[in-house]
Amino acid sequence: MPNIKSAKKRVKVIETKTLQNKMFKSQLRTTIKKFASAVESGNAADALAAYKLAVKRVDQAAARGILHTNKAARLKSQFTVRLNKMA
Repeated sequence: MPNIKSAKKRVKVIETKTLQNKMFKSQLRTTIKKFASAVESGNAADALAAYKLAVKRVDQAAARGILHTNKAARLKSQFTVRLNKMA
């Protein structure tokens, strides 16, 4: 446990940010799963809406540093391929 006031504050801030990152990662995974289920159901309108949201969330995660930029690009490419195979 830290003794210095600034170190105590950093511990609190890190806990808060860790919780926010966990929440965002969970939201990202849920969005990706919704896109996958929309593609498997075969409904093009739902799949397109889910695709747009999934790409947006992946971009946000990359901007926040939660995902590496290359992984974000790879995920978006995979989403696009899956969406195009549906059509």
